[in-house]
Amino acid sequence: MHIARPQPKSSPIRQALATCRDAIAATAAFSFVGNLLLLVSPLYMLQVYDRVLASRSGSTLLMLTLLAAFLLGVLGLMEAVRSRVLVRAGAHLDGLLAKRAFAGVFEASVKRPGSGHGQVLRDLDTVRDFATGPGLLVFCDAPWAPLFIVLAFVLHPLIGAVTLLGGIIIFSLAAANEMVTRKALKDASAAMMSAGLFAETSLRNAEVLHAMGMMPGIARRWLARHEVGLGLQSVASDRAGMLLALSKFVRMFLQSAILGLGAWLAIDDQVTGGAIIAGSIIMGRALAPIELLVGHWKGFVNARAAYGRLDGLLAEAGDGSAKMRLPRPKGEVSVDKVVVAPPGSRRPVLKGVSFALRAGEVLGVVGPSAAGKSTLSRALMGVWPIASGGVRLDGADLAAWDREDVGPALGYLPQDVELFDGTVAENIARFGEIEPEKVVEAAGKAGVHEIVLGLADGYDTRIGEGGSKLSGGQRQRIALARALYGDPAFVVLDEPNSNLDTAGEQALVEAVVNLKARKATTVVVTHRLSILACVDKILVLNGGEAELFGSRDEVLSLLAKPQVVSNQTPAKAVSHAESSRSQAQR
Repeated sequence: MHIARPQPKSSPIRQALATCRDAIAATAAFSFVGNLLLLVSPLYMLQVYDRVLASRSGSTLLMLTLLAAFLLGVLGLMEAVRSRVLVRAGAHLDGLLAKRAFAGVFEASVKRPGSGHGQVLRDLDTVRDFATGPGLLVFCDAPWAPLFIVLAFVLHPLIGAVTLLGGIIIFSLAAANEMVTRKALKDASAAMMSAGLFAETSLRNAEVLHAMGMMPGIARRWLARHEVGLGLQSVASDRAGMLLALSKFVRMFLQSAILGLGAWLAIDDQVTGGAIIAGSIIMGRALAPIELLVGHWKGFVNARAAYGRLDGLLAEAGDGSAKMRLPRPKGEVSVDKVVVAPPGSRRPVLKGVSFALRAGEVLGVVGPSAAGKSTLSRALMGVWPIASGGVRLDGADLAAWDREDVGPALGYLPQDVELFDGTVAENIARFGEIEPEKVVEAAGKAGVHEIVLGLADGYDTRIGEGGSKLSGGQRQRIALARALYGDPAFVVLDEPNSNLDTAGEQALVEAVVNLKARKATTVVVTHRLSILACVDKILVLNGGEAELFGSRDEVLSLLAKPQVVSNQTPAKAVSHAESSRSQAQR
């Protein structure tokens, strides 16, 4: 019985390149015909020296000149068409890969934050530029160099032998270039990427650096990494420059030597005078692509490394196929023995946490610092992968939901608020289609409508990169409005009152009450236990484990008994809990 083996799946870049097969074939055909037309010049010189000068025929010279001009014009036209075909193939390739590359970078940044995945977007530019620039044309022309070497042998075996020897020497220099620069270029690229990532992350905290005079120290650290990369690049460039200079010397010397050889053969009546010039031109045509290959080798190496990084990221991101659409969730949440470790770490922060919420219930999550509260928030939103256990939304595993489909039904306010360059309305509307009524409604629920109207251009105010033109409290309340936009069924608010004043905190409480009235399931992570007055249940996390879970009154009554709570729970939390319970009862 024959069992068919599954065929290996083609990489996304190869699939995209397969759609450019016609353009690649046309480029190869143009290269073949173009290299044949490059013979026009040596043949013209051969005919002028051997036929026109011997016959002294002006009409023959005119016809040869017109024919050469026509053929060279065709050559120029084909070069232009070949370039246009490659440019459009590059644009087509970019159109197929750009969105997937961005999605892959986004997914990788979520799974492994702070790893410099943005470099892959520049890698796409590197691959596209090489595929549509002179570098690829050199690689298309180089395979036809043997054609000119054969023609050199036709003129005379010695001329062919010298041409072949020159080609072997220059090709050997290209191989040596690869060998002596590969490691240095790879290490230089890694060092430069590291320096760029360090600078990018450092400049996000420019205010802190400026306020506390930290810039010189940060600059020294960046400069040290930058200089390592620069030094490695210099080593590779020096080696490549020496080999390039040597290859130029070889070609120029051989072109001069071929003239001397041709003259010696002509003196001995073994070749004609025209063959001397033709041999020199043919040798130049044979060696030029190989020499250009040496010159563009660095670009090829960079494009190859970029191709590898881009291909690896796209393969890891998956094929991007849409999942079956599920009905809009009602908000029933089930967490079963969830274990979560931060991306890049094997040490779990959450250790087997379990609880369940009915649609419309409000859960308050409390506990000391480093208890795993923010980690739980990320797990509930599917931001961080779950090592074991599961989070289910309306009975379906969170991973089974298509993110673009379920995203509008979710609301998330992270602990570290991040807004994006654009208008207030665009940020609240999640950069989708702006529906003014929904934007204003969400702003009203977050208690930020009046604040927005007080800005320079109201909802059309551009807030700058990261919301730099707003205060911390304004950013947090606009982010809250973003989380509430579109009436989500499941909302997670991580420390939503950390930057709020009394009025802002009151608006937050009203927003949670409004969510509860709409039957939206809500999880509020907080250190300020006063907000627990409006929750239905409380989860106490400690050391990554669920220490207490139950109704608000039950948990608060247990928190009031120190012997029930582990020694790691701060006594201050107990006193706050008692105060919150009394407020809730009132």
